[in-house]
Amino acid sequence: MEQKTGGLWEWLVPFGFVMSASWVIWHLPAYILTLAPHENPSKLGQVTAIHESKDVLPNLPGLFGGVADIVDWLALLLLPVLAFVGMRGIKVASMEFQHWRQIDRFAIFIGRVTMMLIISMTCIMLYEVFLRYAIEAPTLWANELTLWLGGFVFLCSGFYGMQQRSHIRIFLLYDAVPRWLQRVFDTTWTVIFVIFAIGMVFGSYKQVFIVKFYNWEMFGTAFDPPIPATVQPAVLIIITLVAIQAVVNLIADWNLEPEVHSAADDIDKDELEALKRAVGDN
Repeated sequence: MEQKTGGLWEWLVPFGFVMSASWVIWHLPAYILTLAPHENPSKLGQVTAIHESKDVLPNLPGLFGGVADIVDWLALLLLPVLAFVGMRGIKVASMEFQHWRQIDRFAIFIGRVTMMLIISMTCIMLYEVFLRYAIEAPTLWANELTLWLGGFVFLCSGFYGMQQRSHIRIFLLYDAVPRWLQRVFDTTWTVIFVIFAIGMVFGSYKQVFIVKFYNWEMFGTAFDPPIPATVQPAVLIIITLVAIQAVVNLIADWNLEPEVHSAADDIDKDELEALKRAVGDN
């Protein structure tokens, strides 16, 4: 990965991924009705009614004998393409974890996607503030859309944070023991986390994917976004990715030299240098 960051391509690809993913998520009922329609007539009618009320392009005919139209399929096909292009073009910043592996590219790309989500949330909130206080015409969707995006930001940033080794760690005991015992600690907590992730997925996947996702449960408000149908499955998917990333981290860091941690680790060197330049301290 190159070290220089900030190019336009680094913004466009993750943003394109966010837009494609947004379209796919919003039109997931079309894929459900096309690929795995309900056998229960009442449930089929429920999902069909939701799709018809939320479809952005209702006049386009479905393809392959189903409900999903050409735009839905193009958006779905764009996701792996943009993900591949984005992972190939990853450039790691100086403040990010430097001992990366090729397998880390996906987590880093998801980190870039999360940054685009944060920018999107900010723009939505600014738009709502303008409408609410400047022209006194607030929307019905801005607050709930921000809440929806915030859930994905929280989840995706956890995956990215695991790859960056930026989760909270207490080093008081860890730094005081030899390297072989540090490996024991690393292995122990990784095994515990993987067991927790497996238990959580197997304990709730039926409730999440069959009840919430397959029935496309909505939020029940004026805007009525499918927050239960999307965020709850995302929790299980992301926790699985985090568990896999924890195992990858354990393998990748196994032969690294032990690090010595101190209070100076909390100081951002780039920010400190910028402050020195600002006050004229050379």
